[in-house]
Amino acid sequence: MAADSERPLNEVKFLTVAEVASVMRVSKMTVYRLVHSGHLPAIRVGRSFRVPEQAVHEYLRESFVGVGTA
Repeated sequence: MAADSERPLNEVKFLTVAEVASVMRVSKMTVYRLVHSGHLPAIRVGRSFRVPEQAVHEYLRESFVGVGTA
């Protein structure tokens, strides 16, 4: 999330846990596990979490597994 840390917060788009789950096509519980384990950065707003959109894209890019590479 290095790029987001340099951007003003009013330019960072934050997603809800439900939105992240939809983008990643996983359950909300999976997103909560990623947040609590530290694999996906998030901020807490009251009792809810918000995840920077760029962090979701970076997580998916880093987690990508190429098929057929030896």
